[in-house]
Amino acid sequence: METEILLTLLVLAGTAVLFISGIVRVDVAAMLVTLALTWLGIVTPQEALSGFSSNAVIAMLSVMVLGRGLDRTGVTIRIARAIVGIAGRGERGLTAAASLVAGSLSAFMQSVGATAVFLPSLLRVSSLTGIAPSRLLLPVGYAATIGGTVSMVGAGTLIILNDLLRQAGYPPFGLFAVTPVGVPLLLAGIVFFYFFGDRVLPRREKTRLSPQEELIRTWCPPCRISYLRAPPGSPIVGKTREAVHMISRYNLHLISLAERGEITYTPWRHTRFAARQELGILGQDEDVRRFVDDFGLEWVRAGESTANVMADPNVGFAEVIVRPYGGIVGKTLRDLEFRVTYGVEVLILLSGTEEQRQNLADRPLQAGDAMVVLGRWERLRALATDRNFVMVTPVEGRAGVRERGAAAAVLCFLAAVGLTYTGLSIATSLLSGVLAMILLRIVPIGEVYRAIDWRTLALIAGLLPLGIAMDTTGTARFIADQTAGLVAGYPTPLILIAVAVLATAFSLVMSNIAATVLLVPLALVMAGSFGLDPRGLALLVGICTSNSFLLPTHPVNALLMGPGNYRTRDYLVAGGALTIVFIFVAVGIVSLFYF
Repeated sequence: METEILLTLLVLAGTAVLFISGIVRVDVAAMLVTLALTWLGIVTPQEALSGFSSNAVIAMLSVMVLGRGLDRTGVTIRIARAIVGIAGRGERGLTAAASLVAGSLSAFMQSVGATAVFLPSLLRVSSLTGIAPSRLLLPVGYAATIGGTVSMVGAGTLIILNDLLRQAGYPPFGLFAVTPVGVPLLLAGIVFFYFFGDRVLPRREKTRLSPQEELIRTWCPPCRISYLRAPPGSPIVGKTREAVHMISRYNLHLISLAERGEITYTPWRHTRFAARQELGILGQDEDVRRFVDDFGLEWVRAGESTANVMADPNVGFAEVIVRPYGGIVGKTLRDLEFRVTYGVEVLILLSGTEEQRQNLADRPLQAGDAMVVLGRWERLRALATDRNFVMVTPVEGRAGVRERGAAAAVLCFLAAVGLTYTGLSIATSLLSGVLAMILLRIVPIGEVYRAIDWRTLALIAGLLPLGIAMDTTGTARFIADQTAGLVAGYPTPLILIAVAVLATAFSLVMSNIAATVLLVPLALVMAGSFGLDPRGLALLVGICTSNSFLLPTHPVNALLMGPGNYRTRDYLVAGGALTIVFIFVAVGIVSLFYF
């Protein structure tokens, strides 16, 4: 064995130890791998740093920003509500429905792009339903990866497989030749998590809370928005908010009134209710039910959690302090016509050590009083610039979510995906979509950098040199040759399982494309030696190089790591079980059709 191969194998073993043990963070482990390869002279300094300019890293960066653009314009909340509306609020149903759609979508687009579409929406579904993100993201991400095997254009490995077959003189596969294998694989993955997700998925909340989440956790304001309709003949018609004692008797806050497609937020207290108006009510479920029963209202949509301002992307919470010597000191909220003047609803007032949540209108404001308010993001921004107040929480919301902005965001995303079919690289195509969003002011340039999870990029960039070392030193070829020698003379099913395991292992430590380029020629030679169908064995390789669930090294897995707060162990448990299912289903169906 050559020295370079031995050293590369040692680094590979060390990488496995770092990832499995969790001694250091995965991005730090990836950087250590890169440095070790450089120190040992296995890769050049240029190759060691090439990961930071690789297509994979640029593509990952781009999908993060594209996802933020879809989120800012309210697209994701619409998708989230559609998913919840169809699948309900049960964890199993939601996971299965989202997985099926993501897997179907990735049959005709790259799995990273399909995951980028669903990631922000799934985070919103998580907030709407209270299901931890760690329970939703991994199954859907895995489904998007498997969905690439449903057609010959869904995964780069299958596209390159046809090129390799042509070069070797074999006829390529048709567009849907792999569908009889890919569809059962996708369904097997969905069924697996439907029945066994409780056992293999972690239940872990996010470690980093947004300012909105921090405020809600600290102050515990009412966090349920229900939408009601006033039918003709309801006792509420013609009355004002104060006349029905909405706050004093029911402890409810009127957040919005919708009529003929127009929405008025935090309406004036003298505004009268009209028939067929839609009321947005903030408060506890039992209080809302009493209000509905007393005034004969109709339910439009039941209470939704606003823990991340998920129920309406136009509004949010803020914490403000009354500035000393301001002109409002000594005046009441009623004196100030606070809702009309500032366009926000005061939910909590803390004066000294006394906290009030009711009967706030006639209490004089004092210097240093703290208030928790809710309103539209643009009104909160205006409040932050008012000389009478000091804004404690940053205004992080998506001001002015509009249909036009949503349509432009969707168009930019679809155009970016469409460019991948023109011959441009995935990275160039997706980066073009990012630039379009910036130029159209869908995503402000400052928010672009906040949208990027740098830990994920460091993980991918740090591990790419290991794939280069595996290829250039001959380590990959050495492992493949040793495997071929070991399985010679064994029954066909064992040979197929060995090839599937080898393709799976290679996809974990080098890019899927590189693993396919390396193993397909070997599979063609092995097929001739063992008397097997060369195209069938090559197809098994192309499919199993997508079997990348065990480690957060695949771009889709890495993309989900931060939002889902996953650890390497989570991939080993959930991905390990799915890997076994994948191999046996793939081998079984390929055997049925080709061997």
